Amino acid sequence: MTSQVASPPEAADGAAIGGRRWALLGIAFATSTLYAMTLLVVSVILPQIQGSLSATPDQISWTMTYNILATAIVTPISGWLASRFGSRNVMLFCMAGFGIVSLLCGFATSLESLVFFRILQGALGAPLVPLPQATVLSAFPKSQHPLATSIFGMGVVTGPILGPIYGGYLAEVYDWRWAFFMIAPMAGVVFIGLWALLPKDTVKQPTRFAWFGFMALSTALTCLQLILDRGQRLDWLDSIEITTEIVIGLLALGIFIAHNMLVRTPLLNFRHLTNWNYTLGLIIVTVYGMLNFTPMVMLPPMLKELGGYPESIIGTLISGRGVGAIFGFFVAGWIARYDPRIGITLGYLLQAWSGYLMWGFTADVAPYEVMITSVIQGICVGIIWVPLTVSTFSRVDSQHLGETSAVYHLLRNLGSSIFISLSVTTVIRTQTMNYSHLREFITPFNEAFLKFSSLTGIELDRAQDLAQLNAMVTDQAQMVGFLNAFGLYTVVCLAILPIVWMIKPPKRYA
Repeated sequence: MTSQVASPPEAADGAAIGGRRWALLGIAFATSTLYAMTLLVVSVILPQIQGSLSATPDQISWTMTYNILATAIVTPISGWLASRFGSRNVMLFCMAGFGIVSLLCGFATSLESLVFFRILQGALGAPLVPLPQATVLSAFPKSQHPLATSIFGMGVVTGPILGPIYGGYLAEVYDWRWAFFMIAPMAGVVFIGLWALLPKDTVKQPTRFAWFGFMALSTALTCLQLILDRGQRLDWLDSIEITTEIVIGLLALGIFIAHNMLVRTPLLNFRHLTNWNYTLGLIIVTVYGMLNFTPMVMLPPMLKELGGYPESIIGTLISGRGVGAIFGFFVAGWIARYDPRIGITLGYLLQAWSGYLMWGFTADVAPYEVMITSVIQGICVGIIWVPLTVSTFSRVDSQHLGETSAVYHLLRNLGSSIFISLSVTTVIRTQTMNYSHLREFITPFNEAFLKFSSLTGIELDRAQDLAQLNAMVTDQAQMVGFLNAFGLYTVVCLAILPIVWMIKPPKRYA
């Protein structure tokens, strides 16, 4: 699953070579930044899209979950695509397609078309991080790999800062569609840079790829996502569709397991799971993915619908996550001197603290409270990622890094899409339950309601007042639903801690 990347052509002098390397690093940085921007720009405009396309909260979350799922599915085949068609050709094709599909997202007139284009956007964007990184590493000497990798990685951190700010501003001034429209010209500029700077592919050596196992796994993951996204609406096992998807998903999973055990070159060699650190790392990185994007999907609807925040302010508050991530990566470099379990534990404890803060939010939550939680969650991204990745692959042979890292990143993205669906389901289900419960207190026999009625002048015998009461109860029930989702987030942060301490540390820390 590793890509064959050609080295840049030799220049007449060392200065030219050095200048081309740094220019190539710059365009790779821009590529990763652009891709990272699209991940968060949509979260800010979800409430506006929901109203424009007449979608329900669970339906509008599909624009995030299926985009992430498409990225998760296509990421493992990025290396094969590069070795089959050449990394330059793949990156140019994906960037051109990425820009066109982003434009089509802005022109979408229905939820179905928007979800379809978002799936294509995630699939085309998946190779735009691993392949530029591989190109940068092949262009720089090994002595400069740490510096080049750090600069390239900053693009993944910078995107989440810029995306929500500009996307939220454009959505507020113009329309949510402009948050997508702004991506297209930027993709065009990056495409020109890639076309001018990427070295020609001199080596095209197709590698074997377990397509049958890959298709079986993709089918199983798609069925799982459909079950989670549509189960609440279709009443779970009472629905023929959900039952069918469960059967197909289990059959596909069984085929995937059997295929991996029988073929010589499986998608995932199960012998890697005998590596204790790698197996634990897969579990922990799945939880890492679960906690990564969920707040960015849950907070904007809450702030917009219940708090009345404009999109530009929501974008600024969400962008605090990117600022925190920059600080978190610097802190991770210092923590790297200690047992990696300490860094991972610290990160999850901070994440649990941020979840606890969100658990105490009200509809009139202050902006600084949201900003604090966003920054803390960003810090956790950096603190956890570095020691987790190091400990996971510490006992993996270098020849198996391509295969094992593909599964590692697949589970990270899969965790995000699954937990977003679970959180949205939690909000909707508990909102319905709490609405029924709170409505029982709206009665003339309730002393608390009589005091409220005397203070506000709201009476049960006036239709207008009943509508106002219904809106108030609905908002409060929805707020309780969000709080339950934040509580689930906090519990998951703490539940993973015992598994973290099962990791076998390097010998110097044992």
